[in-house]
Amino acid sequence: MKKIILIATFSVLLFSCGKKEDNTNIDSLIASKNLVSIKAKRTELQTQLTKLDDAIAVLDVKKQEEALVSVLAVKDTVFSHYLEVQGNINTKENLIIYPQFSGILNTVNVVAGQKVSKGQVLGTIDDGGLSQQLAQIETQLALAKTTFERQKRLWDQKIGSEIQYLQAQTNMISQQKAVSQMKAQLAKTRIIAPFSGVIDELITEKGQVVGPGQGLMRIVNLNNMFVSTTVPESYIGKLKVGTVVNVYLASLGKTCVGKIRQVANNINPNNRSFGIEVSVPNTENLLRPNQVAKLKIIDYTNANAVVVPSNVIQVDGNGDQFVFEATSIKDKTAVAKKVIVKVGKTSENFTEILSGLEPKTIVVSDGVNTVSEGMKLNF
Repeated sequence: MKKIILIATFSVLLFSCGKKEDNTNIDSLIASKNLVSIKAKRTELQTQLTKLDDAIAVLDVKKQEEALVSVLAVKDTVFSHYLEVQGNINTKENLIIYPQFSGILNTVNVVAGQKVSKGQVLGTIDDGGLSQQLAQIETQLALAKTTFERQKRLWDQKIGSEIQYLQAQTNMISQQKAVSQMKAQLAKTRIIAPFSGVIDELITEKGQVVGPGQGLMRIVNLNNMFVSTTVPESYIGKLKVGTVVNVYLASLGKTCVGKIRQVANNINPNNRSFGIEVSVPNTENLLRPNQVAKLKIIDYTNANAVVVPSNVIQVDGNGDQFVFEATSIKDKTAVAKKVIVKVGKTSENFTEILSGLEPKTIVVSDGVNTVSEGMKLNF
């Protein structure tokens, strides 16, 4: 402080009190055109400026040896590391219903958006006369059954031949099979809901001719949703059925909790990854197939970890990672000490410290880039 006052006083005297005299001397020297005197005056002034520059440099260095920072006390806490991957919402109960019979679509019993139950008749196709054929075959079956029953009674009384009994039995069985086959064909003319869900879309209208391979309607069940994704091969053994997963849905701005329900046994040789499925609840009916989801899967936990903000860790010229510890703390000042640390995993801007720091150690948190070993800290 005294040096600053002296320099300021000297500057005022030099440039104020002696201003007129210096200006007169300089003007006189220039007017005299005495080259030697002019050079001597310039040398004198340059010497004075050099002294001023040296004084300023000394003061700047002293100022730079102090830094205004923020500090924090290191704590031991529960530290979890997450594997973050992206996946898609899906459901196995999302399909287009195709007809099994060719003919005119006689009826459509549902509309888009309607809830249906498993086994419900959604529509019918013209059977092309199969129902009349069934009626005829059923009549023939009734006759064959009556004939067989009579032949059986006679055969039981030892009346008639065995061949007549067997022929009646064979005819009845043949007619039973014919009826069963015809009923199976007629069943194909009815469009049945394969599971409970919602009719998401009607593709074909009533009155159109339909056949196998032509989509009729889409049915979706949103109660059994899951996220499908792939994870690197290195996570084999770390992910198991039942592992809890946080599922973030960016389109909804919500996070829900799911569980791994399936882990693939096959590894994709192209990208060395394997698939997993994570079940997710759809209590609010907001999930839709093909929605994007971000998964956070806990793959490591330390119940008593020493952690620091990742930004306080620096790397020196030897490749060692270090932090600055605030030592010799007195009031709001301290001295910076470089501490080499061994780091573990990083998660959400925090890094696990495996060695080098103990709980309750005070470290520099903000302003760390302006700090050097031994520097005075103000906070």
